Amino acid sequence: MNTPRRTRTLALACLLAATATLAASGCSKPETADTSKGDAAAGAQATRPAGTSGKGCSLETYGAPRLDLKDAVVGFSQSEKEANPFRIAETQSIKDEAAKAGVKKLLTTNAQSQLPKQISDIQDMLAQGAQFLIVAPLNSDGLEPAFKAAAAKKVPVLTIDRKVNAEACEDYLSFLGSDFVEQGERAADAMIEATGGKGEVAILLGASGNNVTTDRTKGFVDRVKEKAPDLRIVAQQTGEFARDKGQQVMEQLIQSKPGITGVYAENDEMGLGAVTALKANNKKPGEDVKIVSVDGTRNAVQALAKGEMNAVIESNPRFGPLAFATAEKFYAGEPIPENVLITDREYDQENAEESLGGAY
Repeated sequence: MNTPRRTRTLALACLLAATATLAASGCSKPETADTSKGDAAAGAQATRPAGTSGKGCSLETYGAPRLDLKDAVVGFSQSEKEANPFRIAETQSIKDEAAKAGVKKLLTTNAQSQLPKQISDIQDMLAQGAQFLIVAPLNSDGLEPAFKAAAAKKVPVLTIDRKVNAEACEDYLSFLGSDFVEQGERAADAMIEATGGKGEVAILLGASGNNVTTDRTKGFVDRVKEKAPDLRIVAQQTGEFARDKGQQVMEQLIQSKPGITGVYAENDEMGLGAVTALKANNKKPGEDVKIVSVDGTRNAVQALAKGEMNAVIESNPRFGPLAFATAEKFYAGEPIPENVLITDREYDQENAEESLGGAY
């Protein structure tokens, strides 16, 4: 196993510099940490080497007026209730960084997993004078009315953690987030290692209607098919990214698919629900049934340290610094890439205990 290197702090001016424009910007190439394994001191996001794509979108191209964040009203639209550690950490990161950036006023809303509410939330923030919006979309489709309302007022929309099926630099400014297909591939690699590439695996799918579920599934399924044909995927059922639903689905699978030897949960909450269900049915999670999940929550990493899970692929929710760095770069007149991808770590049973400090 490689010894992890600590994530280095990137200067604000260079944090989002695309590889192709580093020389022109006067920045040196960012030193991005090797974060493939957990780092106990880590926690902040780092952009990936060459982790940008799409043509740049500038203030002039977008058609928005110049703005000083210290005089601005910024809105943040959260998609899901903050019972999930990912959402708690994400919202707090936005609030903390808004305060550090000296934002005049931060408006926050929570759609409670209801698409019509997220649309109305965004429209309400616009009515309250929001001049820049950060949106964690509930679904990849359906937010068009909200985006049109923002475009009509020339208010830039920065999307985080879930992609939308819309036109960058027209309907929204940019997407900040993880490579979800790669997360699925890394989860598959961990499952193959844990099971020896043989057995029966069930997938606890995330919520339907967003690219996170689609991409994490594709990455996992394609990688298993390529590398471990003897590892059969015998069930795919949604757990809605919720612990109680994941537990319920796992209980059903124990009865309907008694030969299952592995579970891939597309977030930690469902993975922890599976742990509870297996224990209740006198099965040892992590031994009788291998469990790999995605997120990097403290509870999941603790379960990993106890041997009840086998691997956790991080999906870092701390978007505040990157979101406000992007906004400042945009308002300074620099082009923003269509996609800005971050580096996610991986926790396993060897590094879990020492890496708890980087979990959320």
